[in-house]
Amino acid sequence: MSFESLIPAAFPALALAHFVALLSPGQDFFLIAAHAVRHRLDGSRYICVGVALGNAIYIAVAILGWSGIRDLPWLFSTIEILGAGYLGWIGIQLLRSRPAELSLETTATQAPPGRLRQLLLGLNSALLNPKNALFYMSLMTVILGSEVSLTQQLFCGAWMVLAVLGWDLLVASMIGQQRVQHYLRQRLHWFERSAGVVLMGFGMGLLTQSASR
Repeated sequence: MSFESLIPAAFPALALAHFVALLSPGQDFFLIAAHAVRHRLDGSRYICVGVALGNAIYIAVAILGWSGIRDLPWLFSTIEILGAGYLGWIGIQLLRSRPAELSLETTATQAPPGRLRQLLLGLNSALLNPKNALFYMSLMTVILGSEVSLTQQLFCGAWMVLAVLGWDLLVASMIGQQRVQHYLRQRLHWFERSAGVVLMGFGMGLLTQSASR
C-alpha cells in the first residue's frame, strides 16, 4: 500500500478544520496552561499526553461509527454533569492560589504532580468534555464521509491525535520558558485564578446546557 493511498482527498480540509479548532482555547488549554505556569513542562507534559489520549478515545468512537451517543440524551447529560463538577473542582483549586507561594525560586523547588496524576488530569478533562465527542463525530462524518476506507480514517485519526499532543506540548513548553516565567513572576497567582474562573465558567456552561435539554 502506497503512502498516497493512506491520505483521503478530504484530508487537507480535515487537517485545517482540526487545527483551527486547536487554536480556540478550551478547558484543556487552560488546564495545561495553569500547570505549566507553576511547574513548567515537567508538571504539564503528561497532562498533554492525557488530553491526547482522551481525544484518541473519542476519535476511535467516531471511526467505529458510534454516533448513536447523540441519540442517548441521558448519557450525554451524564457526561455534561460529571464534566461540570470536575471543572468546578479544578477551578476552586486554582482560585486558592496565593502570591506568596509563587516566586520563581519557590516554584523551582516544588515537586510537580506525578506522571499518573498528570495523565489522569488530562484524560478526565478530555473525556468529560462532550463537545469533543460531537466535534470528532461531526468532523469525521461531514468531511470524510462513508467513501473513505478504514485505513484512511485511522491515518486521519492518528494525525489528529499527534496534532493535539504536539500543540499542547508546544503551549506548555512556551509557557515554561524562562522569559515568560520572568514576566509572570508577580502575576502567577492572577493567572491561575483567572484560569480557575474560566474553567468554572466552562463548568457552568455545561450545567446550563444539560438543564436546558
